[in-house]
Amino acid sequence: MNLIKEIEQAHNRIGEHILKTPLIRSNWLSDFCAGQVYLKLESEQHTGSFKARGSLNKLMWLQENNSNKLPITASTGNHGLGFARALELLDMDGKIFLPQNADSSKIEAIQSYNAEISFHGNDPYNTEIHTRHTAEKNGWVYVSPYNDAQIIAGQGTIGKEITYQISHADNLLATVGGGGLISGITTYLQKQWPDTSIIGCQPAHSPEMSASVQAGEYREVETKPTLSDGSAGGFEREAITFELCRTLVNEFILISEKEIRQAIRQMLKFHHKIIEGAAAVALAPVLKDPGRFKNQTTVIVICGANISMENLREIIC
Repeated sequence: MNLIKEIEQAHNRIGEHILKTPLIRSNWLSDFCAGQVYLKLESEQHTGSFKARGSLNKLMWLQENNSNKLPITASTGNHGLGFARALELLDMDGKIFLPQNADSSKIEAIQSYNAEISFHGNDPYNTEIHTRHTAEKNGWVYVSPYNDAQIIAGQGTIGKEITYQISHADNLLATVGGGGLISGITTYLQKQWPDTSIIGCQPAHSPEMSASVQAGEYREVETKPTLSDGSAGGFEREAITFELCRTLVNEFILISEKEIRQAIRQMLKFHHKIIEGAAAVALAPVLKDPGRFKNQTTVIVICGANISMENLREIIC
């Protein structure tokens, strides 16, 4: 698998259907850490999340390969939303499985695309396993939110954009759930900026990838509810993202729920932008340890803006 080639193809394939999101200098964070901090605003992407890229790339790839099998997927919300938009854009049939406790605002957003939705279980990982078995039983195509070369390549187009927008970065911070986002971006950046430090950020309540990388093998860990619902849950034992994260990510930082709340509030205060919990996880390390980023250029991937009104109200009030 040549992921660099897949990313280049994805960039050409989906280019006219996605937004080239801004990379802005944050005066607030730059002053706070005495460095140069830039925010890659995938929160401004179609559907409010980077997931619009990978889903579209995968479905367009299926069309190019003349697949006549029904594509289905599992999602806590953002991947499902990107998948629903791609289905509508390409005039394709498909089906989305969500956990029973999926965020209400994301459910409503998915339904706005008239996508077919089914609910199963109360945990993203269990929903994913059920969806995979359903696809196998019916001869459908299961589209993983992260364990798929075309999904990873779609997310990797963010890395290509960043290299057009800034000449170099000492650090890149991105939130990790199943690992598709950081795997795609880092695969591309490794070629262009081999000395950039890649920092994976996870909620302390759901740290399966970091725990597995530290152990050198797949590990199931106990998880707790987190505001970072977009990165919550585990990943498949044989996921290709595990090896990519193990090889490409220099270190992981775990973020508490208190720190997630603070990052959401600070982003609203200083940039007047609403971000979701998963995006705040990547922002929090600079707030947590500003001295570490002194005199360095740092890019933070703000992965999404899809937070429920209930959670936002509770955080800012």
